[in-house]
Amino acid sequence: MKNKSSLSILMFLVLHLSCAQDNPPFIETPTEINYTYETIVDGIDIPWGLDFISENDLLVTEKSGILYRVVDGQKTPVTGIPEIYIRGQGGLLDIALHPDFNSNSIIYMTLSSSIEGDEKGGNTALYSAQLKENKLENAQLLYKATPNTKKGQHWGSRIVFDQDGHLFFSIGDRGNRDVNPQDITRDGGKIYRLNLDGSIPKDNPFVDTNNSKKAIYSYGHRNPQGMVMNPKTGEVWEHEHGPQGGDEINIIKSGVNFGWPTITYGINYSGTQITDKTALPDMAQPFYYWVPSIAPSGMAFSSSGVYKDWEGDLFVGSLKFEYLERLVIKQNKVIQREKVLDKIGRVREVVESPEGYLYLGVEGKGVLKIVPNQ
Repeated sequence: MKNKSSLSILMFLVLHLSCAQDNPPFIETPTEINYTYETIVDGIDIPWGLDFISENDLLVTEKSGILYRVVDGQKTPVTGIPEIYIRGQGGLLDIALHPDFNSNSIIYMTLSSSIEGDEKGGNTALYSAQLKENKLENAQLLYKATPNTKKGQHWGSRIVFDQDGHLFFSIGDRGNRDVNPQDITRDGGKIYRLNLDGSIPKDNPFVDTNNSKKAIYSYGHRNPQGMVMNPKTGEVWEHEHGPQGGDEINIIKSGVNFGWPTITYGINYSGTQITDKTALPDMAQPFYYWVPSIAPSGMAFSSSGVYKDWEGDLFVGSLKFEYLERLVIKQNKVIQREKVLDKIGRVREVVESPEGYLYLGVEGKGVLKIVPNQ
């Protein structure tokens, strides 16, 4: 790695080694509720990902393998989806419009796939395609993780763009924590960065490292199912499932090792210890971590001012406890947590729409819109 990159990583680690935060006050029942919700579209069992063509025209993935185009609340299946290997937590995962979608009609999607590998099973793949009405054309495989495995867990996978023409996407450790996350010659447990055409950026951190996966941007991740660009800073924020305890929020930086499973605030589901280490000098601490776990999925900043007192706050879905969590951040620290729409269901996705409203993908319900009270 270049000396400049090594120095940048060292400075990042010095700044973040002590930033893991104790749990702040948690408001389970807000004293004032200034919002309600409405159902935009129902009949979608697991709405895994969603993105907006316009406020009344959106794309929604159903994990079982259906991509819906929803116009004015009416859903129509989109044809031309690449073949999907359905297993466990895998299926049709995230969806994202190219930053210049209005001129090129390109969309990106992540899904579980069995192609490109002699081994039986599957791994996470990233595709691009053009959306023509309700049909995908010119589908292209941009990245496929290997090796294939029959394990059904930890596929990731979210897609996000930075302000410099890059696409980031995540792949979980695929249930092989002892090998994949800490090895940059292997896929799994990583955040990847590509140019929008699928090529490898020349300044990716491991392009000059022998045998490395050149698309890797950061590593040491468990199962990232939330990722968003912070609209104020331009940084990519990510959250991931811990084991029992230790769900994390991380601010992604080039070449940084986020520690899984060498360091963690969680334990095995059996109650046994994974490691006695929560920090090491060469591994970044999370920006924030949850104990107990909330099973986070989906992630969005509220940046529009549509909602009273929510501007700049971070919103994360909880699969485990079935609510939307609001995290108030001041001076680079989470100072308050609050339940929003408690017991609404397993919140799988959270997205801010073009007009600034928060939309949720809720399992068994479909897509919901949070509406501020007038």
